[in-house]
Amino acid sequence: GGEKNKRVWNEKEMKFETGDKKAYLEYELRGDDGGKLVMDITHTYVPPSKRGQGLAAHLCVAAFFHAQNHSFSVIPTCSYVSDTFLPRNPTWNSILYKEDVVKSSM
Repeated sequence: GGEKNKRVWNEKEMKFETGDKKAYLEYELRGDDGGKLVMDITHTYVPPSKRGQGLAAHLCVAAFFHAQNHSFSVIPTCSYVSDTFLPRNPTWNSILYKEDVVKSSM
């Protein structure tokens, strides 16, 4: 069953999706003050019939690898990414976008 779990980067629609397009991760790219691109992962969706197969995590890994390969920082706006994926995969915290480092020291 390699085909149905294939992850496809859909650059035009700014998504990573499964081969059947049923499960997907949406993101936005924007520049930060220094002109670097930041990937904001805004939404992850897996239909009820496909839950429990780890598809959301697979999509996150694809997105994080893509970000890493292009030297993007990642903003985990999607609650699945921030609350579930990152706590389970803390190595990816290293490429998260850190803008509030200064503010948090107040």
